Amino acid sequence: MTSLEPILFPVLLDAATDPVVRAVAAYLARYRGQTRVHTESDLRSFLVWCRERGVDPLGASRAQVELYVRWMQEVRHFQPSTVSRRVSVMAGFYRTCVIDQVIAASPADYVRRPNVPAESPTLGLSHLQFEALLSASRLSANVNDFALVVMLGLLGLRIFEACGANVEDLGEEHGHRVLRVHGKGGKVVLTPLPPAVQRAIERAVAGRAEGPILLNRRGSRMDRHAATRRLKHLANSAAIQLPRMHPHMLRHTFVTTMLDAGVDLRDVQIAARHADPRTTMRYDRARKNLDRHPNYILAAYMASGT
Repeated sequence: MTSLEPILFPVLLDAATDPVVRAVAAYLARYRGQTRVHTESDLRSFLVWCRERGVDPLGASRAQVELYVRWMQEVRHFQPSTVSRRVSVMAGFYRTCVIDQVIAASPADYVRRPNVPAESPTLGLSHLQFEALLSASRLSANVNDFALVVMLGLLGLRIFEACGANVEDLGEEHGHRVLRVHGKGGKVVLTPLPPAVQRAIERAVAGRAEGPILLNRRGSRMDRHAATRRLKHLANSAAIQLPRMHPHMLRHTFVTTMLDAGVDLRDVQIAARHADPRTTMRYDRARKNLDRHPNYILAAYMASGT
C-alpha cells in the first residue's frame, strides 16, 4: 500500500486493480504537503460526483465534465474562484493521464471555465473592526486566541501555516526574532516577529520547548475548524457584525491594512508571499471599491441639499 492509497479509499476502494486509483495516485505524487492535501480535496469532489452518477472518470466525455461544472455553479452555488480552481485541478488530472497514456485525450480541454472577477469577493475587516478583534483576543482567557489573531492578521499567515507552526520553528536571525513558516509547495520562509506578535506567541507557548504553537481546548494542535470557531466567538465578543467570519478574512485584512498604511504594492506582495502580483491587486481593488468609492465624494459635495 502506498502512502497515497489511504487518502483515496473513501472514494475508490480497490487500490490494487482500479486504474482510477493508480491514475489519481500518479497525479497526486506530483505534489507534497498541504498542496497535495488541497489538490486531493478538489479532485475528490469530481470523483465523488462521478461515482454518484455512475460515470467512469477515465471514460468521461466533455459533455459530462461540462455538467459537473454546471452542477458546481447552479446546484452548489460555489464562488467562481472555487469553480475555476476545481476545474483547473480536474484538467491537470486529465492532462497527467494523457501524459501517462492512460487516456488518449483530455475531456477537459475545451470546457468553459467561469470568469473570475478582478475584485476579491472576500472583504477584510475595517481598521476599527480589526482593532476591536485584537482587543477582544488580547483580553480573552484563552491565550491561544491572541496568538491566532496576530499570526493571521499581523503576520498574514494562511490558516494551515498558522496551525502547522511549531515551537521549534521559532528562532533568531540577524538580531530578529523570527518564525520559520512552511508555506505552499513546501516553501519555507523566515517571517520576522514584531514585539507585539512575539509577546502573544510567547504567551501561548508558555515555556514549552516543542509541539504546536496554537493549541485547542483539549491541548492538541489547533486545526482550521477550531480556529474558525474561535474567531467567530471573538467576533461576537467584540460586537463585530459580519455575515460570515473565517480565517482568510484576517489574511485579507493583513493585505488591505498594509496598503492603507502606505506600504508599496510590491512590498505587500512580498510580505503576503503572492506568486502573482495580480493576486495582491485583487485585494487592492476590493479595498478601493468600498473605502474610496466616488459615491462618498458625490454625497459630500451635495451635502447641503441632502
